[in-house]
Amino acid sequence: MSIKIENLTYIYNPKSPFETKALDNVNIEIKPGEFIGLIGHTGSGKSTLTQHLNGLIKPTSGRIIINGLDITNSSVKLVEVRKKVGLVFQYPEHQLFEETVYKDIAFGPLNQGLKEEEVEQRIKEAMEAVKLSYEDLKDRSPFELSGGQRRRVAIAGVLAMKPEVLILDEPTAGLDPRSRDEILEEIKMLHERYKITIILVSHSMEDIAKLVDRIIVMHRGHVRLMGEAREIFKQSEVLESIGLGIPQITHLLNQLKQKGIVLRDDIFTVEEAKEEILKWMRGEKNA
Repeated sequence: MSIKIENLTYIYNPKSPFETKALDNVNIEIKPGEFIGLIGHTGSGKSTLTQHLNGLIKPTSGRIIINGLDITNSSVKLVEVRKKVGLVFQYPEHQLFEETVYKDIAFGPLNQGLKEEEVEQRIKEAMEAVKLSYEDLKDRSPFELSGGQRRRVAIAGVLAMKPEVLILDEPTAGLDPRSRDEILEEIKMLHERYKITIILVSHSMEDIAKLVDRIIVMHRGHVRLMGEAREIFKQSEVLESIGLGIPQITHLLNQLKQKGIVLRDDIFTVEEAKEEILKWMRGEKNA
């Protein structure tokens, strides 16, 4: 499912003393099946942007075109759009409310008018996708589960509606390091398995660097940088100037460069850095 954002501007509290321009002439194009990382500090506009993509917010000006359909047009039925664009809010477990895991995940599919047999199959598939045991957990209260498990239940509830675009707003917020890594790995597997368009919102460059096809960097309502991860990390000075941390490996390579050891500047994984440093050392020995 393709997404085209044209000249998108959004103003909170217009014509009041509290007027704030959250988005300012944003232009983005996302291809079907892309895995996008949307990065920026709190207040950069990234969450406001994602809420436009399934019609939760109407733009002050500009257009959003999904699969050729202008969803900002007043004649468009947003209910149909929301079936295709799934949005998982930050701390989605706070939205759990049913007495069992099964009922919570079933809520969306049932509202789509699906038969019970289809709903049950979707629940099984969604729970499998997020590494939750259907037999062990379907009759449990979601409030008895761990924080990581509740997060997975909330994500499964969106997956069960079979969206073509999945937007995850800070999906690892508040989780311990192990749960965070597990959630990110599962999101990666979701993309590989279902080939859906994924937009992963985060403030951490390091968390998503190895996952996404492209990174979009937001700053004060503008798209500051956009491109493949390797190209973005080459601009470490720009990232640091707007308060975004770069991966520790990138920082290390920059320090080595200052000491006269010039290595590739588009590396952001430990494995690549190790290989590059070994190449440099072998070159030293052969010199």
